[in-house]
Amino acid sequence: MKARTIKRHFREGLKNIYRNGWMTVASVGAVTVTLLLVGAFLGLILNLNHMAKKIEEDVVVKVLIDLAADDEQVIALREEIEKLPGVESIVFSSKDEELDSLIESMGEGGEVWALYEQDNPLNHAYIIKAEDPHNTQAIADAVGKMDSVDSVTYGEDVAQNLFKFTDYARTIGVILIAGLVLTAIFLISNTIKLTIMARSTEIGIMKLVGATNGFIRGPFFVEGLLLGVFGAVLPIGAVLGGYKLIESSISGMTSIGFVEVLPFNPFAWQLSLIILVIGAGIGIWGSLMSVRKFLKV
Repeated sequence: MKARTIKRHFREGLKNIYRNGWMTVASVGAVTVTLLLVGAFLGLILNLNHMAKKIEEDVVVKVLIDLAADDEQVIALREEIEKLPGVESIVFSSKDEELDSLIESMGEGGEVWALYEQDNPLNHAYIIKAEDPHNTQAIADAVGKMDSVDSVTYGEDVAQNLFKFTDYARTIGVILIAGLVLTAIFLISNTIKLTIMARSTEIGIMKLVGATNGFIRGPFFVEGLLLGVFGAVLPIGAVLGGYKLIESSISGMTSIGFVEVLPFNPFAWQLSLIILVIGAGIGIWGSLMSVRKFLKV
């Protein structure tokens, strides 16, 4: 396409936006409201996935070794565990380390357990981490059947509920965002359609004198693109401003360790680009869908 033609399309597209007045405001408003909701939901879902992933990474299998097992049996158990598929790491924790950890976790109440330092009743343990957190249960079941194993724990109920919540959150988020985007396309296509109907005679004449469909679509393509981009500016500013406040507030909540949001940079740039692309896509698609039927002369 020639540079002169591209320049003409942009000039005509800008004129259309100016001429349409309140219709332009309505189109931009529809995109703005939709992208504001899309941006908010997208930011929420991305951070929920981030937090869920962090929690998933902390899910481990704890294997309590039989008290009667000797050193050779402990080593043999480790070698057998390492052969399991999907095991990322395995760390040995002596019974003294287990007692120190128990005392520390109980705070002031842990002083009672300090009495057992001379005669420690706890088991040695192996801490296993899976490459894929969803394979935790399979690894735990396999290890539980091995010799020299007293018991296996991995927080079964918590882990399974966490995985289900993560999957549901992703699915619901995708459905909500898709629904909002489709709603915006419908609104903007109908808004632009009203402006195109007023120019249907002009489009028909252009077709009769030999204008190609691409030449006629050009200004409407530009119009839809600009409406989408203009509609994305306010949501980007609002969502990022709100996110910055939330990030600052949460960063001071040191008592809630698992609440860790995505860092503002590069999250801000990524979210801005996504909203901008969605806005431009909504405008272009809505505009081209509206003009399509008027090109059939």
